[in-house]
Amino acid sequence: MGMITGQWLDAIGDEFKKPYYRQLYNFVKNEYSTHVVYPPSDDIFNAMHYTPLNKVKVLILGQDPYHEPGQAHGLSFSVLPGKADTPPSLQNIYKELQDDLGCYIPNNGYLKKWADQGVLLLNTVLTVRAHAANSHQGKGWEQFTDAIIRAVNDIDRPVVFMLWGRPAQTKMPMLDNPKHLVLTAPHPSPLSAYRGFFGCRHFSKCNDFLVSNGLSPIDWQIENI
Repeated sequence: MGMITGQWLDAIGDEFKKPYYRQLYNFVKNEYSTHVVYPPSDDIFNAMHYTPLNKVKVLILGQDPYHEPGQAHGLSFSVLPGKADTPPSLQNIYKELQDDLGCYIPNNGYLKKWADQGVLLLNTVLTVRAHAANSHQGKGWEQFTDAIIRAVNDIDRPVVFMLWGRPAQTKMPMLDNPKHLVLTAPHPSPLSAYRGFFGCRHFSKCNDFLVSNGLSPIDWQIENI
């Protein structure tokens, strides 16, 4: 697994010393040696690599990585450019962005532009066995990513949390910092997007909140490749 460094290491480094993490590490190491696992091992911590703790403005919480070839690369909802079609949930995110902010729908699903601007694209589980959704749930990743969420909650300036779907919304009790904005909606998957994700206007609400607190808004437009 790639290393975590800098402020992230200062904030969550104690997790690496805990018994659960040793068990998680051994499980993940064995999975990579005996099965096809996504994302590539060097990409597991890309959400933190691309978005340093002191740069986080927004946290979008996903569940577990995409489990088909050429998709997952360590950022929730994002897929590598030129390797995979835009997944259905991300297509629905793009539709909401179009309705909310007038963004055109791009020809790719590569969201690194968001990460570079301070959008932490975090999954609650950071690895998955190929073709087997949720196959690495309950192995310890949830405890580790809870520590990441708590570190963001502890930031002493306004941050926006976007919690889509019930699993993400179970994290709400951790978010007790009154400086932050917590936005909730159904998940953007085709199964639930029409129950209230469409029309939630989270992206404009996020930018309005950032600007009102003296922070620069996110440019949500992903460009065509």
